[in-house]
Amino acid sequence: MGFAAPQIDENGLYRRIGWRLMPLLFISYVISYIDRVNVGFAKLQMLDDLHFSAVVYGLGAGIFFVGFILFEIPSNLLLYRLGARRWLASLMVVWGALSMLMLFIRTPTSFYAFRFLLGMAESGFVPGAMYYLTQWYPAHRQGRVFSLLITGASAGGIVVGPLSGWIMGAFQHAGGLRNWQWLFLLQGAPAVVMGLVLLNRLVETPQQADWLTVPEKEHIATLLAVPAKHQVRRGDVLAAFTTARVWLLGAALMAANLGIYAGVFWLPSTIKAAGVSSFSTIGLISTIPYAGSALAMWALGRSSDLRHERRWHCLIGMLIASGGLLIQAWSGGASMIAVGGLVISISFFIGVTPLIWAQAGELIVGRAAAAGFAFMNVFAGSAGFLASYAMGAAQQAFGDTSGVSYVLAVVAVGGGLIFLAVRSGLPARQPV
Repeated sequence: MGFAAPQIDENGLYRRIGWRLMPLLFISYVISYIDRVNVGFAKLQMLDDLHFSAVVYGLGAGIFFVGFILFEIPSNLLLYRLGARRWLASLMVVWGALSMLMLFIRTPTSFYAFRFLLGMAESGFVPGAMYYLTQWYPAHRQGRVFSLLITGASAGGIVVGPLSGWIMGAFQHAGGLRNWQWLFLLQGAPAVVMGLVLLNRLVETPQQADWLTVPEKEHIATLLAVPAKHQVRRGDVLAAFTTARVWLLGAALMAANLGIYAGVFWLPSTIKAAGVSSFSTIGLISTIPYAGSALAMWALGRSSDLRHERRWHCLIGMLIASGGLLIQAWSGGASMIAVGGLVISISFFIGVTPLIWAQAGELIVGRAAAAGFAFMNVFAGSAGFLASYAMGAAQQAFGDTSGVSYVLAVVAVGGGLIFLAVRSGLPARQPV
């Protein structure tokens, strides 16, 4: 007489998995985002202290992404070989130390060098975490879990504003350091600590989780084995670079990131140009677009998962974001209307990015995913460099950034249309 296989409460199972994995990755991404964009707050005092021009700042903010691009693919291939636990932990310790050492910046060259190295260290985190999650979550659950992870950017933005404003105001001359030096020191240290936490707490795969039963592990393996439509083969790394839809997804991600970084690195300065002088107030106002992006990600991610549709959701979000850039450009860039436009654009540019990543997770798996996700993030890194440098050059040459915003608004619409052309990889509709 046989025994019936135990019934698995799949939703309950993934709730437990989420509580085990997501707090670790979420907090890590919050820290990553803070260390990436806090230079926008340091700019408020650092440029005067070191006599840097807007072009020097724009190049320094953007050169982060040159290191990001160059190390992106090697980093994720190393993650595939060494495992997520060791590699992600190592990256966090290194970038935390580099962020702290930025207090020693004295010249444009040292500014460029530290930002370049910081970009190299941070390059593998997001695609590495995405790849790691595909080892646990099937395609029909990835939209929401990717949205939750990338909400870390929103949470980081909410934290970095008030925290940076407070540090800049409270530590102007403390201990012989300037406020921007304290900013890098105090905001870099948590990455080192969190790296050690990941090393001790992150579980590599479901099969290694001692808090899962054997039937639960088998159920997860069955879910992960269901192929998505149009999927790149599991072990074909070359296909990740030669498949047209990977390039299209990368182009859509690039369009979104052009808008993101054109906004976030210049938002504190735009608020200041609108007449706000208090560091604390600038920090508080700068949290608004990140709160908006958290709502946009939640709404778009949930709706797209329930309807098993990514493309039209992404296009609508990109159109709204484009409208925000047009508002900012039309206002001239030195008013609260311009700030409002940036709030709209940043909210929805960040809001659509989980949809693009979720589509990639459905189409690319295995070793191909490690390479493909990194390749897509090369597009995102290129956008960060181009947007940062273009905004700095426009500010230096013309006194405002309206022209760049008009161009990026058009690019955003193009990115949404490109994403619309990518075939869906979702399998037949399943209960979620």
